[in-house]
Amino acid sequence: VQLQASGGGSVQPGGSLRLSCAASGSIFSIDAMAWYRQGPGKQRELVADITRSGITNYADSVKGRFTISKDNAKNTVYLQMNSLKPEDTAVYYCRVAYRTTYYTSALAAWGQGTQVTVSS
Repeated sequence: VQLQASGGGSVQPGGSLRLSCAASGSIFSIDAMAWYRQGPGKQRELVADITRSGITNYADSVKGRFTISKDNAKNTVYLQMNSLKPEDTAVYYCRVAYRTTYYTSALAAWGQGTQVTVSS
């Protein structure tokens, strides 16, 4: 399974960006999709995730500013980021928990990361 992330870039504080991550390959079903980030000198942290049924969860630092969504038909997860702050600067990674058949346990795949820089 391969994940292709896109949408990163540079933006001024208060600006917006939309990240996309498309999963392809041998996927029977997707249990959950998520975005993580790793800022300079920091550990990777969960930003937001969304379950198969559409239940979402957000880090406190992004609640009210970021929105995670998905397109099941395209196996794609999105992260709409509004009111961006300098502290949102990081490499953003998508992660997908998927199954290759009905009977197998869930596996995890990571995207390659996309840089988001918030600076004036």
